[in-house]
Amino acid sequence: MQKRQLGSNGPRVSALGLGCMGMTPIYATPDPDEAIATIHAAVEAGITMIDTADMYAGGKNEELVGRALVGIRERVFLASKFGNMRLPDGTRKVNGKPEYVFEACDKALVRLGVDFIDLYYLHRMDPSVPIEDTVGAMAQLIEQGKVGAIGLSEAGADTIRRAQATHPLAAIQTEYSLASRDVEAEILPTCRELGIGFVAYAPLSRGLLSGQITSLDQLGDNDRRRDMPRFQGGNLDTNLSMVNAFAEIAASKGISTAALAIAWVLARGDDVVPIPGCSRRDTLKDSLTALEVELTKDDMAKIEDAIDAGRIIGTRYPEKQMARLGI
Repeated sequence: MQKRQLGSNGPRVSALGLGCMGMTPIYATPDPDEAIATIHAAVEAGITMIDTADMYAGGKNEELVGRALVGIRERVFLASKFGNMRLPDGTRKVNGKPEYVFEACDKALVRLGVDFIDLYYLHRMDPSVPIEDTVGAMAQLIEQGKVGAIGLSEAGADTIRRAQATHPLAAIQTEYSLASRDVEAEILPTCRELGIGFVAYAPLSRGLLSGQITSLDQLGDNDRRRDMPRFQGGNLDTNLSMVNAFAEIAASKGISTAALAIAWVLARGDDVVPIPGCSRRDTLKDSLTALEVELTKDDMAKIEDAIDAGRIIGTRYPEKQMARLGI
């Protein structure tokens, strides 16, 4: 397995990670046994970074990951996130208060069945709490031996700078794909300037770039993507017209559109680690083929012409969630 370093001084991890959010109900109703088998298959293939969060399925995702790690914990670089909360009435809030940092971590350790989290992220920024206060508390988790490194998810450039000045960050995790390239303006350059690693989630734009979704009718009634503008109405048809052209490029290389989309993210820099979400072994196996793909400058130009992020219709999250990003 190829390795990549998180930032200038961070840990080395597998070039491809595994996002676990879809292993508990959000897009569909996955088989938990198959999900655990997928984590095991990923580790056997050399993937070290396993990514989860306390918000996914109200903590059940961390519990599932914890069950999967029994007997193989030492082979895994475990990442989790906190601070993005879903309330009983279905609404959301962000909590970055220092006292909550300790509470959230202790609960995560129990759910995961471990005594140490390799990388702990603040999932979303809390505008009511100075980032220096939150990161200061997260740094104490390192001092206490509960966490190895810290990071932020979906933070703005100024916030990243202020956080880094408080305590070194190992990684910034943000959505990055052919369909979502806004990080290239400020976030990715800021990470590179400061020597912070970049972890790219949703490299397939939640399946939009996979070539497997052709209609909204394929998505279940409770599938979260039904609420996402990119998948709604005429937006989906417009976006899929670009995916069809992209699929032709993938076919010419003898790989899936999903593998080509991941390969593009891998080619964006040795400091970028994509974490595609796979809940089944067959999709994991396909994702791994991206590591074998070499893309020339001409390839990259053709790919970016086929999937032009500026022509993608619809935001990546609904309006209220978009407002919480990049703070």
